[in-house]
Amino acid sequence: MADQPEMPGNDQVIAEFRANGGKVGGPFEGAPLILLHTTGAKSGKERINPLMTFKFDGTLLIVGSYAGADVDPAWLHNLRAHPTARIEIGTDTYAVRARELPPDERNAAFARIVEQQPGFGAYQSKTNRVIPVIELQPI
Repeated sequence: MADQPEMPGNDQVIAEFRANGGKVGGPFEGAPLILLHTTGAKSGKERINPLMTFKFDGTLLIVGSYAGADVDPAWLHNLRAHPTARIEIGTDTYAVRARELPPDERNAAFARIVEQQPGFGAYQSKTNRVIPVIELQPI
């Protein structure tokens, strides 16, 4: 799979995130966001994606929903190729290692995610693929 370009609008969300200490407005207002820095699987170039996060029992999770598309997002493809990444949370930056949750952990986490953000359940109903849940472990 070739690297997919960032979705339109990411540059504006990234700029707003950085200008406001990790806070943005619009459809993401009040949502806990991070900026995920990955390495392109083929290009080797840095890619930055704003993503909603979930934290359960001290574990930081992101969801590869791609709004219910039938393919995984490019950032997930990049993480699978290069699981070491960086994240920006607020004004801080951390190195992380990505771990895709196995089915039992994924199912439990996804149920909790849908409780907080029902839209992710709607995304899952739009696709036949199982939407992955990724744990970001500080390193």
